[in-house]
Amino acid sequence: MVMAYNGLQREVDIRTAIATLGLMKVLAISGSLRVASINSALLRAAARLSPPNMEVRLFRNVGGLPLFNPDLEPKMPSQVSAFHAEVAASDALLIASPEYAHGVTGTIKNALDWLVSFEPFIHKPVAVLNASPRAHHADAALRETLKTMSAAIVEEASASISLLGAHLTEDGMVQDPTISRAIRNSLLALHNAVALRQSEQGPSFPLP
Repeated sequence: MVMAYNGLQREVDIRTAIATLGLMKVLAISGSLRVASINSALLRAAARLSPPNMEVRLFRNVGGLPLFNPDLEPKMPSQVSAFHAEVAASDALLIASPEYAHGVTGTIKNALDWLVSFEPFIHKPVAVLNASPRAHHADAALRETLKTMSAAIVEEASASISLLGAHLTEDGMVQDPTISRAIRNSLLALHNAVALRQSEQGPSFPLP
């Protein structure tokens, strides 16, 4: 009975939080720079499939970030400052990255390196999408990096979606019932996790 009550109370908390949350902003980051990247296409499809109370926006300058160099931090490059501003303004992050040589891409690692000492990233909810279940080395490495950086990985929103070899375009992902359902389920889980997190944190002090 206690477990049932707790589950019901959690559902009530989520619904209450959703009702008061407003538009949830999610920043999507792809670890690939390829024009035909299935990971980038997956994130663009997610933006199109997001619920009305969620905005998913793809960060489009990940390749424009300079190589991480701590010596540059005292006078932060403008590209990094813009990246920081977008991360700080987001309620959650959505990351999809391919695997290269049994590891994450230099692109996504460089982007994350610029967030290591960025305080607004700490405890930021993050969902990880894997476009190829075979890419388990990169998926594990990415999760380890995120955990080390104190990100809050939302496991129920993180998913492996078999796209490698499916030859699906962004439009194809949106139209395919199985793929689109998996994406929507992931986004809904991310939305609920962020809503519940914010309801548990309560109001910020001092109140105006």
